[in-house]
Amino acid sequence: MTVKIIVDSLCDITGDTIDELGITVVPLYVRFGEEVYRDRIDITTEEFYRRLVQSDVLPTTTQPTPADFLTVYEEAAKETDEILVMTLSHKLSGTNQSALLARDMMNNDKCRIEVIDTLQVAMGFGLLVFKAVEAVKGGANLEQAATAVRSAMQRVNTIVSFDTVKYLAKGGRIGKAQGMVGSLLSVKPILAVKEGEMHPVTRVRTVKAGMDYLYNYVASVPKIEALAVEHATTPDQLEELVSRLDKLFPADKIVRANVSPVIGTYAGPHVLAVSVLAAE
Repeated sequence: MTVKIIVDSLCDITGDTIDELGITVVPLYVRFGEEVYRDRIDITTEEFYRRLVQSDVLPTTTQPTPADFLTVYEEAAKETDEILVMTLSHKLSGTNQSALLARDMMNNDKCRIEVIDTLQVAMGFGLLVFKAVEAVKGGANLEQAATAVRSAMQRVNTIVSFDTVKYLAKGGRIGKAQGMVGSLLSVKPILAVKEGEMHPVTRVRTVKAGMDYLYNYVASVPKIEALAVEHATTPDQLEELVSRLDKLFPADKIVRANVSPVIGTYAGPHVLAVSVLAAE
């Protein structure tokens, strides 16, 4: 039987791509006051960012419950006895814990479930999902697919150019950059996902300088296996960066993505990021 791949919504893989890859996505939740929405199911990305900018109160987010994962596991187990589950970093969310608890709740001894904490988020996570799908489509079993993902984890890096750290600070997801908050309010920080959380890299004064930093980072990678660029509300900036990156990696192979509402709660509306999977 083919390995079934289950991921959470913070891999930022959406729409037709989900069906093309044959994966199942478990959504996180975003809340505006008393209104609770499943990430990208009950609220569109565009509607979320419109409300984020207009609202006086910052939205909050919630991880999927073990029951959410269990329902998906039980459905997948009807078609396979090997399930690979991938989640965003446990340092950014309790989603991985929910996935593990659901595995323990499964009443099916014949179905094996491997849960991987990718220590990534957004398209850093997404590129690892693509790697898992590639392995499975190539005939990999559960152990082989999990090994492929863990190997690729060592080669994935995500760099994010923020317009502000205001949302990260309010949401408590600023990680190792906490000490920089006061000095970063008037500049645009560059943060990286390292060891599963956000780490400060540098700071710039303009959007162009932030874009230059992202370009130069990609240029510093000797050989690229996969590359993704994503934005929240600035598709023109995304396309400008993709056009520049075409000198380094074919533009038609660059994955374009939109930052999810849950991530946007902490990243804010004007964020640009690159995720790179370095070649072995």
